[in-house]
Amino acid sequence: MLNNHFYHAAIRRTIAAFGSIFNDIKVVRTDADGEVKQITRVPLAYGPRQKFLARLEEQQDILAPAVAIKLPRMSFEITSLIYDSTSKLNKMNKITRAVIGDPTSKSVVYTCAPYKMGIQLSIMAKNQDDALQVIEQIMPYFQPEYTITINEIPEMNIKGDVPIVLNGVTLSDDYTGDFMTRRAIVYSLDFELRVRFYGPVKTQSIITQSSVDINDGDTFGFLEEVTANGTVDPIVLGIDEVDNNIK
Repeated sequence: MLNNHFYHAAIRRTIAAFGSIFNDIKVVRTDADGEVKQITRVPLAYGPRQKFLARLEEQQDILAPAVAIKLPRMSFEITSLIYDSTSKLNKMNKITRAVIGDPTSKSVVYTCAPYKMGIQLSIMAKNQDDALQVIEQIMPYFQPEYTITINEIPEMNIKGDVPIVLNGVTLSDDYTGDFMTRRAIVYSLDFELRVRFYGPVKTQSIITQSSVDINDGDTFGFLEEVTANGTVDPIVLGIDEVDNNIK
């Protein structure tokens, strides 16, 4: 069963779609008169927040000549992957698409295996106002979900709507150093979304001939065999046509 290689990049596509939602958030800094002095685009990267916080700890002194990590910034990572039994469908269901350029074949894939994936988005900032600006650009769109469409299997044109649910927000501010130590305020947003895993896409032949034996029970027995070649259309080959052939 597991001897055929296939890869639909389900998690990769989901992660890319999730990251694209937050890749254009900006922080605006103003002076006392409300005049805009600086507009900063918040960087976004995939990875655990501990990796970025470790770089901050390497440069405890803000006057050190080494290049420091830029704040604010965001990172996100997968935190869980659990089977979603509530979305389970009959595993024998199939999705079928015609093969372009080959009228005698069709592409077939069985129904997906649904999973719930947890993703944590971390917002790191050196002051509270920067962090709150980022938070306020995210929260209004999740009430509590935001739905995106993912092209799950491009070759079969299978697209699915994926609701991204915001489950909660937590704040971490462990600043206990002096005024010369860099500070990191971290907001963690926990999201949950669905990932659908499909099996291999197989090619099957299309039925081009259908034969029907017409019987009349015990009175006359076998009456006639009706054969249809080419594409079988149940509307064309209906009851009226069968009755006329019998007569």
